[in-house]
Amino acid sequence: MPNLAVVGAGLMGSGIAQVAALGGYDVILQDLNQGQLDRGRREIETSLKRLAKKEKVTAEQAEAALLRIITTTDLEAAGNADVAVEAIFENLDVKQKVFRELDRICPPEAILASNTSALPITQIASVTSRPEQVIGTHFFSPVPMMRLCEVVRGFKTSDETLAKATSFAEDLGKTCVVVNRDIAGFVTTRLIVALTVEAVKLVESGVATAEDVDTACRLGFGHAMGPLETMDLTGVDVFVNASRNIFADTVDPKFYPPELSVRMAGAGDHGRKTGKGWYDHG
Repeated sequence: MPNLAVVGAGLMGSGIAQVAALGGYDVILQDLNQGQLDRGRREIETSLKRLAKKEKVTAEQAEAALLRIITTTDLEAAGNADVAVEAIFENLDVKQKVFRELDRICPPEAILASNTSALPITQIASVTSRPEQVIGTHFFSPVPMMRLCEVVRGFKTSDETLAKATSFAEDLGKTCVVVNRDIAGFVTTRLIVALTVEAVKLVESGVATAEDVDTACRLGFGHAMGPLETMDLTGVDVFVNASRNIFADTVDPKFYPPELSVRMAGAGDHGRKTGKGWYDHG
């Protein structure tokens, strides 16, 4: 069976590990923090039990998937990976450090992928000796439920790598859209950040409550979740970082994070992961 290494055992990394294990991949899930690895594995177990209860998978499939996932704090365990997916926080310097290590550790033919939602793949790839084998695979949260994957080409990404990465995401049950130029934010993050910036401004200026803005988007546009609900799910801090990255690349004010969101992030009100954001999650 193909081997996958996932770097980062947070919400995204654990979700990618889960769907890959269900898709038949043997998975190494790596994180520097043992506590995060334990939390990630518990989240995977809970998610698989939920899917089995809903008869989306059998109990046997859920058990087999868990057995395919090995957790470790040692990045060297990625040494046999056919594909390595980085799923850590949105900081270019830290991502580049990870990719330098993956470039050294992984087999020469391995694909190195980033789950970044906003940072240019070209810059991430530039620190490796194989930029033609570096690509973006932007999955969506929650990974087991969301069907989309943005496959993002860097400046030197080869056609062969694009084809392999697309096949990998499709193996995980995803529908792929190809982003041919890795502008900051790609397609979906640009769209959602522009909408969310305006949503925050409407609340910030007292035009409407967070609840009413979200209700308007759900019922008026048919969105599954409103923009502020989505921000609570993915993280207020993640939104602020993504919007800053896109603004830095474009200098377009529609992407600049509003003051209220910056203050919330600074205060630690990051959404579901901290228990409070636009909504209380206690």
